[in-house]
Amino acid sequence: MQASEQHRSSSMYHQPLQQFEAYCMPQYRTLNHQLYYHNGGHGTHFSNPSSSEFYCTLESSSAAGSFTVYNSPSTVSFSPNGSPISQHDSQSYPPDQHNSPENTYGSPMSGSCITDDLSSFKHKLRELESVMFGPDSDNLDSYDSAISNETNFVSLEMDSLRQTMLAISSKSLKQILISCAKAIADNDLLIAQWLMDELRQMVSVSGEPIQRLGAYMLEGLVARLAASGSSIYKSLRCKEPESAELLSYMHILYEVCPYFKFGYMSANGAIAEAMKDEDTVHIIDFQIAQGSQWITLIQAFAARPGGPPHIRITGIDDSTSAYARGGGLHIVGKRLSKLAEHFKVPFEFHAAAISGCDVQLHNLGVRPGQALAVNFAFMLHHMPDESVSTQNHRDRLLRLVKSLSPKVVTLVEQESNTNTAAFIPRFLETLDYYTAMFESIDVTLPRDHKERINVEQHCLARDLVNIIACEGMERVERHELLGKWRSRFAMAGFTPYPLSSLVNGTIKKLLENYSDRYRLEERDGALYLGWMNRDLVASCAWK
Repeated sequence: MQASEQHRSSSMYHQPLQQFEAYCMPQYRTLNHQLYYHNGGHGTHFSNPSSSEFYCTLESSSAAGSFTVYNSPSTVSFSPNGSPISQHDSQSYPPDQHNSPENTYGSPMSGSCITDDLSSFKHKLRELESVMFGPDSDNLDSYDSAISNETNFVSLEMDSLRQTMLAISSKSLKQILISCAKAIADNDLLIAQWLMDELRQMVSVSGEPIQRLGAYMLEGLVARLAASGSSIYKSLRCKEPESAELLSYMHILYEVCPYFKFGYMSANGAIAEAMKDEDTVHIIDFQIAQGSQWITLIQAFAARPGGPPHIRITGIDDSTSAYARGGGLHIVGKRLSKLAEHFKVPFEFHAAAISGCDVQLHNLGVRPGQALAVNFAFMLHHMPDESVSTQNHRDRLLRLVKSLSPKVVTLVEQESNTNTAAFIPRFLETLDYYTAMFESIDVTLPRDHKERINVEQHCLARDLVNIIACEGMERVERHELLGKWRSRFAMAGFTPYPLSSLVNGTIKKLLENYSDRYRLEERDGALYLGWMNRDLVASCAWK
């Protein structure tokens, strides 16, 4: 799970770090000194602070040679033989460069699409010659069979070419992306190269949502074609900005989109309801990150009639998350302890700096007499299941938690189906899901906003590359729909825990601060937050 550990520092589930002063502010607080925002009708508006640029070279081995990554706020670019795709200030891919000897983006087989075409035609001629004049040419049945096979092969190629021409003539970026993915799936390198050349002229990290998304999906396709996805993905960690800047990007994403707040508020509501009569509460958070989720819950417990309970939080977090935090879990414990002291809430913090895959019973510090709540927020989809590992950590953790007899277990996950899906269905699902995600960001941050470019590049693009380019253990972004999670929880022995109607009302009030294109739905005891007609995040509780 090394890929998973290196990935954690910039995945979308991370929470923003906030100073103690911000802890004591109302829930819908402003950003820190790095940004200024104000609510105006629907949406949140940001000023445009300066941002440092980061350029770095990555070399990793592959069948095609070394790879170079040029990582800047304008673009992330990979090329199979070490040359950059683009460092242009225009923040878009350069026009067609077929005649340039430096253009090695695309097929790892050759830098020249024309040479590939010529070689391919010569090869086909040789195949036809061997069929017509080979040693078996006097065998009529063999001859007819070979000619028939060759005719079918050419027919399929012509059909593929026809579909490609239709995609290009349509000028539909989505359709060309899909055609390119299909060409790669069919190992049709000539068509893939051709479509990538077209895509480079259409995508832009400062354009419309589909152009921005297309830029990063193209990166994933190039990495997959060159069999470099995992190398690029894992090596990207050293190309990240300084921790304070990365943290500010995650903070922006946290504020401009309600997805994280929705997840944390719904989970906290279920925990508060389950623990309303308990004197001693133990919360196990399987991905505590910055600990921001527990700020409002501590405040809510402080205001509970009859006084607050004694709260103990066990924070599980792999060591690489310390990069974004600027230190270990003791930072989270210290700040939450200070907050609890301010609100006169008895508090204790237990740090478990360990990957979820490695968690065992003794790491959790469970004590008799404590009412237990377990929180899985944007975490379980990183655990490999039976399709990846015989250990099946996804279901193992659920069985382990059930053995502890918790009063409530909360689940928050992206509502997407990318776990066991084959490449093309997975590509289509990713395209649909992140189109909605990028559109929702677009209504809040201007398209030429440098901080928005950094948010999408450092917080979202890595996930895209991993989903598209990686397979097996190297693919750690493995989302499942809530229906599948229901099956897993049921098999582990859990039963649904209905969410309080108060939670629904609180989240509706939260969404008043955002675009009216966000929608909240309650179905079968679970809450779904979506953008227009696409569900993006689902939240539910179990016991």
